[in-house]
Parts: sequence; C-alpha cells; structure tokens
Amino acid sequence: MHASTKRLTASTPRTPRVLKWRVVDIVVASVIGVASGVIFWAWGLAWSPLSALLAFTPGLEGLLAGGWLFAGVLGGLIIRKPGAAVYTEVVAAVVSMLIGTQWGFSTLIWGIIEGLGAEIVLALFLYANWRLGVALLAGAGAGVAVGLLDTTFTSYAALDVGYKAVYIVSAVVSGTVLAGLLSWLAVRGLARTGALSRFAAGREASRVGQTGQNPSGQNPSGQHPSGQDPSGQDGPGESALRQTETPSQTTR
Repeated sequence: MHASTKRLTASTPRTPRVLKWRVVDIVVASVIGVASGVIFWAWGLAWSPLSALLAFTPGLEGLLAGGWLFAGVLGGLIIRKPGAAVYTEVVAAVVSMLIGTQWGFSTLIWGIIEGLGAEIVLALFLYANWRLGVALLAGAGAGVAVGLLDTTFTSYAALDVGYKAVYIVSAVVSGTVLAGLLSWLAVRGLARTGALSRFAAGREASRVGQTGQNPSGQNPSGQHPSGQDPSGQDGPGESALRQTETPSQTTR
C-alpha cells in the first residue's frame, strides 16, 4: 500500500477577549498618561508662538489641538479595554495641570471630554476593531470634542460662526492626523520591538511575524508549502523519482 504522509498544520487558537483590567494594564496606561502629560505641558508652552504662525487664517490654530488629544487614542489602542482612552487622557491632563499650565483646572475638564470623544468611537466598534480607520475616527472624535469645547466655553465663543467652523474643522483634522494616525503608527512600531508582548497589539504583531508567508500562501523561497509548484506540477526531481519507482512500490 502507499505510505501516506500526513501534514500537521499548526493553527494559533484565538484567545477570548477579556475586557477586565489587569494590573499591567493600569501600570502601562498610567505610564502612557504621565509621559503624555509632560508632552501636553510642553505643547502648551509652544501654543502661543505656533498659533501666531497660523494667524493668517482665523480659526486655523485648531490644527494645534491634536497635540493634546493623542494620549487617549494611544492608550485605547494599546490597552484595548473599556475606559482606557478616558483614563490615559485624564492622567495626562492631570500631570500637565500639576506641572503648570495657563488653563489651570479647566485642563482636567477638557481631558475628560477629549478622552470621551475617543472612547465613544472605540465603544461603537465594541472594543474589537483596532484597524487604522478606527484609530482615525477616534482621533476625529476627540477633535470634535475639543472643537466644541473651545468654541463654546472659551473666548472663542464670542467670535463669528465662520471662525468657529474653521476652528472645529481644523481641530478634527488635527485629531485625525496627530492623535489618530500617529498613535496607530506608534503602536505598530512598539509592537514590532516586542515592548507590547503582554498586550493583544503585541501578540498580533508577533503572529504576523511568525507566519513567514506572503499573502499568496508561498514561503519566502517562492516554493509552495506542499512541496509542489503552485500550478500543481511535480516539484524539481519528483518526476524523475516517480519514473524510477519499482512496481512493488506502486502496487498493492
């Protein structure tokens, strides 16, 4: 009889999503928040000179808003648990407030609302979709939040509708790019280094790296995993081997 060869296909089982926070989640989210808070504080120092450069179009300074929005999106993409976006954004706001900002206690209120802007988007996707599009939407959601806050509860509220419209649109664009796109790229970069090995984002990157196959199903050498040419023809040397087989090897 023919000797049959069985191929074992290794498949990585999908682990169920756990939405309960772990200690490592709290620690890493806190670190992200603290580091982001320092950046928030520095961004606040740069606000006045940078906004002066954008004064040629009223409301265009909204493009700077994304510098205060990335913490929530970044934390949400890494932790992937309910409340992560709000938590990291609030921690960042508190840290920048404690260091000292020109906006004082209102920084905390803004942090809560901005974090909610990103959190709501992640919740709409049931904390199950972490693709680029969702990251961009989360950044845009935070941009909408800060745009509405600034044009309603600050001195911008007294300005004309055109100014407010430009400001809100600019804030949304800034949130999409600075908070959404850059945070998504940062997570991918960190995952490749192995720094996120204890998180789903890091494990996903590890699984992709271990496959070693391109989308066509071929390995890097270009040979089909079964040992045959993708067209179904015998591989090199197999045809000659078949011709040299004795009848006792090919009959029952």
